[in-house]
Amino acid sequence: MSELALHEGLAAPHGGSVDLLIVVGEHSGDEHSAKLVRELRSRNPDLRVYALGGPRLAGAGAQLLVDLTANSTMGFAVLSKISYYRTLIADVVRWIGLHQPKAVCFVDSSGLNLRIAKGLFEQGFSTKAGGKTKALYFISPQIWASRAGRRFEMAKHLDGLAAIFPFEPAVYADTSLPVEFVGHPFVAPDYVAPVSFDPNGPVLLLPGSRKQVVTRLFPVLLEAYRQSRTHRPAVVLYPSDAILATLQAAKPPAKVELRRTHGADGPVAASAVLTASGTMSMHCALAGIPGAITYRTDWLTYLLGRMLVKVEYIGIANLLLKTPMYPEFIQGAAKPEALAAQLRECLDSPRRVEQTKADAAKLQALLRAPSKNTAADWLAKQLA
Repeated sequence: MSELALHEGLAAPHGGSVDLLIVVGEHSGDEHSAKLVRELRSRNPDLRVYALGGPRLAGAGAQLLVDLTANSTMGFAVLSKISYYRTLIADVVRWIGLHQPKAVCFVDSSGLNLRIAKGLFEQGFSTKAGGKTKALYFISPQIWASRAGRRFEMAKHLDGLAAIFPFEPAVYADTSLPVEFVGHPFVAPDYVAPVSFDPNGPVLLLPGSRKQVVTRLFPVLLEAYRQSRTHRPAVVLYPSDAILATLQAAKPPAKVELRRTHGADGPVAASAVLTASGTMSMHCALAGIPGAITYRTDWLTYLLGRMLVKVEYIGIANLLLKTPMYPEFIQGAAKPEALAAQLRECLDSPRRVEQTKADAAKLQALLRAPSKNTAADWLAKQLA
């Protein structure tokens, strides 16, 4: 559905009641919630699921109302779309009030989702406000990194939260919000990761999934790859056609292959990685691929982030392990020569490879779900 179509309201369900509405605005959240929907529908094929999300949710059997992943934005880029998001939030709140799903499950994307949750409460549609729809959250906002005070408003508006990091329930301990650790989706037994480690494989260059970051970071990664003077080919994973166009605009050389994440060619077995912080950095860390994290965004967004974010590392693997498994090169430090040196060390140092393998094993143990308490178990209980 186009942005203009939003002004006409969201589509009505195709007859019958609505059991669950999923709301997710990012590619990674689309991936996680698609797995969740597949598991739920395998238990109950008649479950009626609608979604604001992306193509993976649609492929999992959810009726897609709006594709929110096509042009996901962050930082000051959001300002140019304020009118769109205001209309979207109002339309979603009205849709929920009209069709009264048993539950709405917000997935990550806190800037959008917490506003919808507040709107549901203020309109009296959510359970906390006396309405018929449970307001649930899967994948907590990173309140442990910034704006910790949000947890009290979340407790006011939400009925439950499923956390994917083991330390997160304690973060909410001083609120009334029920929070359960359900394990990280990437360590589930049936999860197929998009990457694996092969000491003889190509190099991975991963500039992220947001256009404004990819535009700034990809040329830096290409230059770092060139300066490393490695003879290995490189693979760049991209999540959408919009990001593919941005990558192609940088005119990568022939030995740099552009490949869709979770594409038909299957996982990429890589020897080293230079990656933006975020979802793909976790994939690489869990796979034991040695590498480094880098990030560049506009300076206003960066400066605002420095004021708000109060953590030592931006890479979640580094935060969980409390040590720089992946050295971080952020903003001004994201220089091609520094990243090239990291790439050479990852390819040439057996010690670096062994340390990364040991760190990956520790991460996997930390992130495994408690027995019989996966995200699907949690959500099934909420819908019962």
